[in-house]
Amino acid sequence: MVLVRQLLIRLKTNLVYKLLIGFTIIYTFYITNNLIYHTHYKEGNVTLTGYITNIIYKEDKIDLTIKAKESINVSYYTDEKLDLKLGDYIEVKGKLTKPYNNTIFNLFNYRKYLLSNKIFFILNAEEIVKIKDNSNIFYKIKNIIYERMNKIKTKGYVKAFVLGDRQDLSDDIETIYQENGITHLLAVSGSHTTFLAVILLFFLKKFKYSHIIISLILVFYAFLTNFTPSILRAVFIFMLNKYDKKRTIVLIGCLMLLYNPYYIYNAGFLFSFVICFYLIYFGHLSNHFKNYFVKLFITSLICFIASIPIMINNFYYINLVSPLINLIFVPFVTFIIFPLCLIVLILPIFDNLLLFFLNIMEQLSIIFNSFNINITMCKINAFIFIIYYIVITFIFIKPKYFYVLIIMILIHTNIKYFNHKNYLTMIDVGQGDSILFEIGSKNVLIDTGGNNLSDYNMAKGKLIPYFKSLGIKKIDYLILTHGDYDHLGEGINLINEFKISNVIFNSGKVNDLEKELILKLQSKKIPYQFISQGALKIGNVNFNFINDKDLSDENEDSLIIYTKINNKNILLMGDSGKTSENYIISEYNLPKMDILKVGHHGSKNSSSSGFINEINPKIALISAGVRNLYNHPNQEVIDILNDNNVHTYITSIDGSIKINLDTFKIYTCSNVYANGC
Repeated sequence: MVLVRQLLIRLKTNLVYKLLIGFTIIYTFYITNNLIYHTHYKEGNVTLTGYITNIIYKEDKIDLTIKAKESINVSYYTDEKLDLKLGDYIEVKGKLTKPYNNTIFNLFNYRKYLLSNKIFFILNAEEIVKIKDNSNIFYKIKNIIYERMNKIKTKGYVKAFVLGDRQDLSDDIETIYQENGITHLLAVSGSHTTFLAVILLFFLKKFKYSHIIISLILVFYAFLTNFTPSILRAVFIFMLNKYDKKRTIVLIGCLMLLYNPYYIYNAGFLFSFVICFYLIYFGHLSNHFKNYFVKLFITSLICFIASIPIMINNFYYINLVSPLINLIFVPFVTFIIFPLCLIVLILPIFDNLLLFFLNIMEQLSIIFNSFNINITMCKINAFIFIIYYIVITFIFIKPKYFYVLIIMILIHTNIKYFNHKNYLTMIDVGQGDSILFEIGSKNVLIDTGGNNLSDYNMAKGKLIPYFKSLGIKKIDYLILTHGDYDHLGEGINLINEFKISNVIFNSGKVNDLEKELILKLQSKKIPYQFISQGALKIGNVNFNFINDKDLSDENEDSLIIYTKINNKNILLMGDSGKTSENYIISEYNLPKMDILKVGHHGSKNSSSSGFINEINPKIALISAGVRNLYNHPNQEVIDILNDNNVHTYITSIDGSIKINLDTFKIYTCSNVYANGC
């Protein structure tokens, strides 16, 4: 503390202040860009001992964080609920691996998230043995708090509001909160710390060392919340509240980044510091108003505007109504929900009262959700990110130029209409197919992927956020090659989310999945048609359907699509096999292919030597799941492609594959493995 105070005094010298900021920026950029970190471990089979710092129980899995020589994430699959508690000292045997990156461009990067928590490895455990029970007094208190919370009806919200633990909240209601722009209320943040500090000050104001006592209590609270960046920021600001807040917030941010540069990948860190920074520097804009709700609205507006670039790069949209929604929910949570959560933790008799108000909050959220005005905005690079904050700072200084930000947002949300580039992206949807063509401003999606063996919503988790990250608001054509679940299983979810102008089915037998999808299309009045042969012009590109043979086989009856974009010949084989390959070779005089989407995920029944030799592709794309049940792609197919000097990309190895059809430059998630994609 003494060192920090001395540094703050020295920061009164502008040169020192600027040098600290400059060094922090350069250091953070260098470390994160080169993925530099120090670890005590290497990948491979290991036996580790450490104490449990976090634990999450799932249906057939336990996720732990243990503190050994460094923090390690542990996953252990078991149907039994082991008797493990925070602070227990355990031995873990298993395989240590690096965390995975995102396999779809722009989406959440798990590896970067763990790096922001100073976790460099994950361990897939084969055996866990408890060596001794917890003896740490702090973890004993935390265990008691969790045990107490688990006995009440409102445990999900109490854990979320008090400890920042949202594992017991419904995914659906969290999605609604996110769409309303009020998810930040569920995260423990500065407002929680401030509330606790105010209560403690009320009871301890007569004590000589009240500030030190409260600071220690807040540090313990930070421990309870696993030292989340937003809480750390608030605790440090309280400790240093005697000093200039403008310089203090910058100092704290710099020190935290110097401690862990990977905090820059933590959305909570960014939201917390950026919003706090703008409130400290421009919060006075609300001082001109006396009415509480007007002041609250101005504050909410400052928070909203300051968070726009971060919202764009994390959720790919902004909700224009969220400042108004926050006007209702911020005081509701601050003065009713959060205090009641603390009261219920101490006096569970008030559990039903809290439940009553939580039901009101959920119902209000659902009602407001129907009035949202969400604007889809594509992900931005670092340069545009900085430009946004230059503009935002400028309009806070000169509010009369607010229209500059509005113009910028309007251009951003309609950027697809200014784009004349052409791309093909094979999206990693596991064991399935999904290919996106971006033809100027037109968007064509061929198949949707889908996994009928899992409850995972692939559209919600992968396709929808990816399309939004590109600024896509509408799919002009959804082409479904055939009726297997792994090709159209996410169709209904996409139709519920996006405007889809046209849907194309193959002309084979209509199965139950297709019938269900057709009913949905009819209810939404979306036109659809069945095609086997012919051409469909989209923009200035012809998509030619060349499989007219009815074999009464779902796979062999797949739509086979040939198209030519910028003199690049592209052939998409769906799930068709050797029978269809022989047919199109005999019926059509196909040119040599630049790009081949290999049939049926590279199964042994597709991609015969004769077929590959005939079309002689330069690039082959195979969509297959990691460690899939069918062992796709078959080694025989890979050998045939290699023998013909075909450069092959496989989603189970390369992740998503994106090809610029103008320059023929190829991007894969594996190519940018060091930093994700």
